[in-house]
Amino acid sequence: MKFLPVLAAALALATPAVAQHGGHEGHGAHAAPAAAAAQSVRGTGVLKAIDARGGAVTIAHDPIPALNWGAMTMPFKVAHPALLKAAAVGDKVAFELKGGRVVALKKR
Repeated sequence: MKFLPVLAAALALATPAVAQHGGHEGHGAHAAPAAAAAQSVRGTGVLKAIDARGGAVTIAHDPIPALNWGAMTMPFKVAHPALLKAAAVGDKVAFELKGGRVVALKKR
């Protein structure tokens, strides 16, 4: 019977943590909105970090109206590691997302 109070306490503590993520669905490397997953979406921004080993970039991007995203800094996985070869932190870039991944990255 001691199990039920422990379970109830654990659930009570977990609820605020889940609520903190509200409104952040579909951002970054996690996922793109369903409508945008099948199409490509373009954006512009500045490279803030490059993780060549992990195949990811962090971009401070301008608003992306097609995704209903405001300007923010967020990580993205890249579809092909070769996209990172000519990239450098601080570069102003144009990028293309498909399925939440960067599929094209070009200096502006």
